[in-house]
Amino acid sequence: QVQLVESGGGLVQTGGSLRLSCAASGSIFNDNTMAWYRQAPGKQRELIAAITLYGHTNYANSVKGRFTISRDNSENTLWLQMDNLKPEDTAIYYCNAAWSVAAGPVSTSEYDYWGQGTQVTVSA
Repeated sequence: QVQLVESGGGLVQTGGSLRLSCAASGSIFNDNTMAWYRQAPGKQRELIAAITLYGHTNYANSVKGRFTISRDNSENTLWLQMDNLKPEDTAIYYCNAAWSVAAGPVSTSEYDYWGQGTQVTVSA
């Protein structure tokens, strides 16, 4: 059974921190690069952070130095530590497998399944 369950979002002030979690089924998590994506209102969904099976990471310029992606391969769990949050980080955040670690806009139709996402709202 395919499963992607994101959690940990919420409302935070500018400069605050949040830690997102993603529980994934083995069919998605095993042997795949995993990534965090986000979609702000009126904008295309974009890959912002990715991590390979062996821990190589890549970040979008907009979050580099503020966000940290990590994974536990034994627990099929993905995390995103978000520090120094800004209002422009407001979006729904999703996790999913990734074709590569390259950051940028993605076409949601290229993916078979998406979770419900978790809302992150950063107030000014």
